[in-house]
Amino acid sequence: MIVKPKFKGFICTTAHPAGCAHHVAKQIEYVKSQPSIEGPKRVLVIGSSTGYGLASRITSAFGAGASTIGVCFERPASGKRTATAGWYNTAAFEEAAHKEGLYAKTINGDAFSQDIKRQTMDLIRQDLGQVDLVVYSLASPKRVHPITGEKFSSVIKPVGEPFTNKTVDFHTGDVSEITIEPATEEEIRHTVAVMGGEDWKMWIDALQEADLLAPGATTISYSYIGPEITHAVYREGTIGKAKDHLEATARELRDQLRNLNGRAYISVNKALVTQSSSAIPVVPLYMALLFKVMKEKNLHEGCIEQMHRLFADRLYAEDTPVDREGRIRMDDREMKDEIQETVNRLWKEVNTDNINQLSDLVGYRTDFFRLFGFQFDGIDYEQDVDTEVAIASLKG
Repeated sequence: MIVKPKFKGFICTTAHPAGCAHHVAKQIEYVKSQPSIEGPKRVLVIGSSTGYGLASRITSAFGAGASTIGVCFERPASGKRTATAGWYNTAAFEEAAHKEGLYAKTINGDAFSQDIKRQTMDLIRQDLGQVDLVVYSLASPKRVHPITGEKFSSVIKPVGEPFTNKTVDFHTGDVSEITIEPATEEEIRHTVAVMGGEDWKMWIDALQEADLLAPGATTISYSYIGPEITHAVYREGTIGKAKDHLEATARELRDQLRNLNGRAYISVNKALVTQSSSAIPVVPLYMALLFKVMKEKNLHEGCIEQMHRLFADRLYAEDTPVDREGRIRMDDREMKDEIQETVNRLWKEVNTDNINQLSDLVGYRTDFFRLFGFQFDGIDYEQDVDTEVAIASLKG
């Protein structure tokens, strides 16, 4: 099949298997070019197939030599429909790991469910005995509660009052003004249920009860704060309410794991292009401006650079530096005063006519396409490719 990008709203409905494999290979290459990390050896990554979760798995395996189990919810190819990018990413990761003699297996299914938790724990018990790092990096718009059966759907809305600001259609470059109506209390509750910390705690509770957490085990989840420009729709909006709950959960888990001499952290990461962030109004325009400024100052990082720095310089450093709230701040470069002052100035000036001069919208758009395996040099996108790619550990 010749695979081209096809879009439905902000989501690309196709993925290129060779492009995704190339993307994974480039991330592995980066990690292997860095000094090795004295880090985790038996790792569970919940939400392991894209973005920060995938980068965490790559860093653990190829940076620290860890055995890894990944949990994801991806779709294989079927007929004329390609697999999801996460499926191809996982297949490429496992193939590369196995070639280097690294243990890597994947559980594919709904991580919110009790069944997938049980399958994962059975695999840990059978193959690894215990894990010493649990990365929780789920990104899902919906969740079915495993006990009550209630179905939750998250929304991206401000809280309290309508919010009006600039946004951009990153496909066309059109800058316009958008107004988003505030969320209802029910929508806030749903968003917290999907994106907050309840499921993270359910995983840790189940692992600890089954004696599958090694002494000194660490667990970490990822968050974002961002600048004042995006606060109304992000940090002070429905997503922010969920992130507040996630951070409160980290504090609770920190206390809970003390008897294991364990640790629980939130890492506040840099703004990066993900399937989720591309759907948040205002955020793509902010990121296009941010990328230009950070690249000019040689401070820009992608997922893999950010996660390698997290593991090497923070999480497994002699003393893990945290802020007053106990969070690891990987957004330190993004939030430098000189960066934010420049972005704020550009924000006031940017419009449809000058966006390509004032921002790195091309770089943003390229990053988005690359999430799905497109726009990589060295890949012939006119060539017929086999879309039926197997994940080694899921065969049979």
